[in-house]
Amino acid sequence: MRVSVTAAGGLLAGFHLPLFGKAIPDVPWPSPGDQINAWISIDPDDRITIRVAQSEMGQGVMTALPMIVAEELEANWDNVRAEYAPLGEAGGPAYGRRQTAESGAVRFGRESLQRAGAEVRERLIKAAAERWSVSPEACYADFGRVYRKQSRDSLGYGELAAEAAALNVANVRIKSPNDFNLLGLPAARLDVASKVDGSAQFSIDVRLPDMVYAAVRHCPVSGGTVQSVRFNAIRSMPGVIRAVRMPGAVAVVAEHFWQAKRAADELPVFWNDGDLTKGSSQRFRSDFVSALEQPGTVISKRGNIVAAMDQAERSIESDYVAPYLSHACLEPMNCTAQIKDGHLELWVGTQDPQAAIAAAAAAAGLKASDVTLHNCYLGGGFGRRRSTDFITEAVLIAAEVGLPVQMIWTREEDQRAGYYRPMSAARFKAGFDLGKRLIAYTNHSITHSIASDHDPDASGIDPTSLEGLTEIDFPVDHLQISHTARRTSLTVGYWRSRGFSQNVWARECFIDEMAVAAAQDPLIYRKSLFRRQPRVVRVLDVLAEAAGWRRDLPVGTAKGIAINECFGTICGQVAEVTVSPNGRLSVDRIVSVIDCGHLVNPSDAEMQVEGGIVFGLTAALYGKLTVEKGRVLEDNFDTYRVLRMAEMPTIETHFELSRGDQWGGLGEPSVPTVAPAVCNALFKITGRRIRALPISDYMLVRK
Repeated sequence: MRVSVTAAGGLLAGFHLPLFGKAIPDVPWPSPGDQINAWISIDPDDRITIRVAQSEMGQGVMTALPMIVAEELEANWDNVRAEYAPLGEAGGPAYGRRQTAESGAVRFGRESLQRAGAEVRERLIKAAAERWSVSPEACYADFGRVYRKQSRDSLGYGELAAEAAALNVANVRIKSPNDFNLLGLPAARLDVASKVDGSAQFSIDVRLPDMVYAAVRHCPVSGGTVQSVRFNAIRSMPGVIRAVRMPGAVAVVAEHFWQAKRAADELPVFWNDGDLTKGSSQRFRSDFVSALEQPGTVISKRGNIVAAMDQAERSIESDYVAPYLSHACLEPMNCTAQIKDGHLELWVGTQDPQAAIAAAAAAAGLKASDVTLHNCYLGGGFGRRRSTDFITEAVLIAAEVGLPVQMIWTREEDQRAGYYRPMSAARFKAGFDLGKRLIAYTNHSITHSIASDHDPDASGIDPTSLEGLTEIDFPVDHLQISHTARRTSLTVGYWRSRGFSQNVWARECFIDEMAVAAAQDPLIYRKSLFRRQPRVVRVLDVLAEAAGWRRDLPVGTAKGIAINECFGTICGQVAEVTVSPNGRLSVDRIVSVIDCGHLVNPSDAEMQVEGGIVFGLTAALYGKLTVEKGRVLEDNFDTYRVLRMAEMPTIETHFELSRGDQWGGLGEPSVPTVAPAVCNALFKITGRRIRALPISDYMLVRK
């Protein structure tokens, strides 16, 4: 850790987060050599600034991470403000692991952030002790001040900051959760005011002197390339500056975005799409389901599955198919780029600044040390903004134009040419003995590998393809899990909750089928399947009580259940749904019970769970991309529907915290269980299993 004095006489404390690796400093330290990734500054007026090294995309890290530091710092929360930790003009990754994904901001960084706050607190205490000529043990910190125990004299942090900057401390101890004063209490988010008054900067808000705008038009067939362009046809249109040809797209640059978009729409472009036009949803599905008939790569195996299935008194088998999905971020993909005097500067909202810097440097033919990236607020990420395709395009355009350029993809472009959640197919089979006890269980899954799409050298099975299928510990003697990777003409990327999103839906629906075959209540049956996982059983018990699982419901209304553990968090959900006599579906209520170990900010945690439910319910009810002749047809919210306000169910969220050493994430775990909970409820009403999403493709008839 390095501490220095600011120009105003305050304290600037840098600290290394060992869990995230090392990084290169981006501030003028008094002496070179130390490597840091974040810091705390304390001004003479007691104002504390905590810089955040993760991306804010609505999940609340600009509040949660400062709360962790402030807890150990014993800060007055009213004096705390947060800002992004800038990315340096550095050849290596800046500020450690800057990628915001896997619901990992708190669960990966919490302990080191605590330590950073504790070190600064102890420096301040030591500075006060030296001023009073007493030992540090005779002092303590509280609410932004250091107190002398015997006399109750006190000094504010701002008064001590300059002296603390020159001191060192060792063997700092961090608090246990039992000693927390701030963490675990609801706190208003620090970024709300700026988002309300418009001062929060999203990348689409960036305005630079002499900036021009670019609209991009991609080959309508995924994977196609540009054959030829007739720029002369639009050269005289108002505001048009030039066209930039890229491998799979053409950009038109103009003085204003609307001018660029209109010209791009009218630009004559001829594409090379060839055999790619043969791609279709029907063909993809047929290929995936056919692959289920062939042996896959065995991932996990115990016992003799063939013999056990032959000896089973009864067996059931079902296939589940999930479609490609879009991320549908509210803020379209955009990036502002400027190349000047051999230096590239970017303004973009990205989940992975380190990857963005590397991709931008490669596109510009520069070193990473010649790139400065300003990470802005993200108008939705969901995994889409981990990719760098749109950033690369902005850099290529800026390199040709020689002016600062803001490149914007319209929503139609992102829907047609973006990255998608993988399509998948899964076959489950279960065998039961005469007493209806499970004796054999198999699963074979087929999906589009994300790893192979992003890394041509990737080999083996993509572990995210198996999420939700391999972690379970069923008490069965004969089990086999296998997998096959399949690629199509579409390009896939990480989607909120990754492989859990499609796999948990299929698994939890099949568990309901197993419960019916075993003649057991679905909740009770899950308790028997997960009996080796006491945290899961506890969540199920609390969920049964919170949701009124055994309470009778009117005809046409039913409850469905699903449970899963991912990103360190267990989420159990019950969906209460109604099908009217004319087949209209209403999702009335969703009850969640969450065990993430500990909470940082309960109010924000609840909002994250609710947001995940909306995201998952949208996908369950409506999510589907249709491909015909290689083209994605759903290109905006009129055809790619999202949940509307009038369709929102009542949401109840309960936290059943196991505490201990468990600190789970919350941005994603409530997504995967929504679809199976709703589908399992619908089976009780209709008597029909939904084995291919979305639900809106089905005609619902009460039995």
